[in-house]
Amino acid sequence: MAIPVYNFIVFLQVYFPGELSLQRVLYAVAVFTSLYPLFRLHRNQRREPRQPPATGWLRSIRLLMDRAFHPENRDPQIWFDEGPGPEYAQQICDDLEQLYDFIGIGPSINKTFFPAPRPVLVTSRDTCMFCPSADGIHSLRRRRQPQTVRLLNSDFNWVEADLFVAYCQSCNAEYLPDRVTSLASTEKKARLQRLEYDAEYIRVSKHGVWVHRRIALAQENAVLNFRCGWSNFAQWLSETIGKKPDITTRQSQRLYLEHFSRRLLVAHGLTDTFLLPSNSSSEVLARTVREHIGINGGIVADTMTHGCSDCTHLKRYKADLLATGANLDDRADGVAHDPTGDAAATEDTSNAHSGETTIPFQLPQEAPPVDGRRGYARLASMDGKTITHKICAVTVCQGELVNYKNGRFCEGHLNLREVCGIVPCGRPIHTPGALTCNDQAHKDWYSQYLNRFSRQSFPGVQRVIRKQTAAQGRFGAGGGESDATDGPQLHPTLPPLNGTPGAEVTHTFRARKTYCLQTIQWACGCPIGWGKCYISESSSQVLAFINRTWENNPESKPSFIAYDDACNLLRHIVTQNLDDPWLKTTKFIVDSWHYIGHRATDVLCRLWCNPAPTNGSQPDLVTVEVDDNGRTHTTRAFNTETAEQLNAWISGFEAQLQQMSAVNFDFCVHVIMLLYKEKVERQVVEKRKGLTEEFWDAVEGITADD
Repeated sequence: MAIPVYNFIVFLQVYFPGELSLQRVLYAVAVFTSLYPLFRLHRNQRREPRQPPATGWLRSIRLLMDRAFHPENRDPQIWFDEGPGPEYAQQICDDLEQLYDFIGIGPSINKTFFPAPRPVLVTSRDTCMFCPSADGIHSLRRRRQPQTVRLLNSDFNWVEADLFVAYCQSCNAEYLPDRVTSLASTEKKARLQRLEYDAEYIRVSKHGVWVHRRIALAQENAVLNFRCGWSNFAQWLSETIGKKPDITTRQSQRLYLEHFSRRLLVAHGLTDTFLLPSNSSSEVLARTVREHIGINGGIVADTMTHGCSDCTHLKRYKADLLATGANLDDRADGVAHDPTGDAAATEDTSNAHSGETTIPFQLPQEAPPVDGRRGYARLASMDGKTITHKICAVTVCQGELVNYKNGRFCEGHLNLREVCGIVPCGRPIHTPGALTCNDQAHKDWYSQYLNRFSRQSFPGVQRVIRKQTAAQGRFGAGGGESDATDGPQLHPTLPPLNGTPGAEVTHTFRARKTYCLQTIQWACGCPIGWGKCYISESSSQVLAFINRTWENNPESKPSFIAYDDACNLLRHIVTQNLDDPWLKTTKFIVDSWHYIGHRATDVLCRLWCNPAPTNGSQPDLVTVEVDDNGRTHTTRAFNTETAEQLNAWISGFEAQLQQMSAVNFDFCVHVIMLLYKEKVERQVVEKRKGLTEEFWDAVEGITADD
């Protein structure tokens, strides 16, 4: 039922004071119209006998109308003036039934009393960002008539919207709600695109499909909390909307890339320099962002300066441990020796500076300096996780594949498609599309290879098991009666080729994979950086990784790095360069879990890489705690397992990451690290573990008297 304008004007004149602001009037009217469902319940209750005139429903309406006239009581930062008084809400409630009938609100009213207008999508800028003007004004003009586009709004509903494109008459730059395009130069006609980083609407399809930013935030929360990929999010979103058209996986991916491109570029401070070709594809957008923030690895934004009480401690000395009641031993390695009396475990460590290393003997840090400046200690934890993606099949190549669906080579090795896949045969393939030459031995070996690896999927393995089970029946593989432990046996070995064992035959029949994803983070869990190992998690690759991580921030190197193979990494550093800066800034220790499995005869590991020596040689690694019985115990000062914990969290993304191209893999890992870092920082704030001014005063040796 339509509301007569005259009736509505009378309603406003009678029940609202003339000096009331328009903002308050509109707000109160909106609340009044939304309360009709409560009035309907009140009227229905009044039909029963012996009901009070003011039911609980009516009292609730009176309370909400009073709040509508006085919203400053709940939101003083939005409403600055005072309301008209409680009598106006009372007058409306006294005439409630007549008012609803008078202005046309009844059971047949739509859910929305004021139908929402079509959204208008237009740039938030008023003037051109490129053209200077003496008077500071360079207005934008309308490019063409508005375009009708589809919009997934903030309420998760598909609506039609009007899109306006603005442009500058001087430089011909075009302004859309989510981006600005301009000419690359006066000589070139190509256009470059800048992102609008606070855009309310984001285009996710070149065919005129736009999405409200709230949908992107929902996708971000799904990624963080449920390890959701863009395909899963598209399915969930389509089922949530429940109306056609469905949002496609391609549109969901574009939303992911558009939203997180802005998040990453803002975090890394690249908003002023980032440019890409106009109307770029999703692949070009992801590739360009990756080129700016890190290819095959990178640093998480603003983590070098991170500090909290879980990863950064005040520098401690042996005297501090003794003062708090620590029970220290005299052994050089500080290891609790095997009570069984194992000779290897009780080996003398006094000659740890000789033999394979030339590291001087480690002396205890006795007391703080005289000037009172203590400094601080930080620990980082490092580990590798076998999350991989495909790379070129050539053994020495780390190039990205041209075709990630069924390709084998990078762009530089595409010519090898016409060469036999057995290395180093080098002869041309026998027919187009084949993978071997006309050598029968090569053909037969490739056939065996296909029989072995064409069933690598889980359904393929199941088929093999079913066939072998049917063939064996109730008999074992040897023909005798099968016992309870007998079962189908898979034989993955390959036959030899020209005297070379099958496992050692080099070929290019399929793309290789990277070896692992290497991560490093502070002891609180805040990620610092990540990289890739391509062949193995060797000490040389790990050293190259940490060198790249702190290349531009040498002053932020940690006091300790916990790593499961820290002893071999330390050996490698010393062997390669005894003057390596890492030996002067950082101690390499084995994390507490893996240290249990290291050999007791490894003197270097026991002396230099002990995560919690009890002789006071590394007082920063231990702290003293008192139990409920009043006894003192030395415990580890840092959590050395945060790398394992981060990798366990990343495991939720493993299935989707392994199916990605190198570009999307890098982009998504950058996103994952950023989200995890922000999650850790929120926990630091919530638990009040940030570093205080008192902490920094203690670092500098400043006392209250100073």
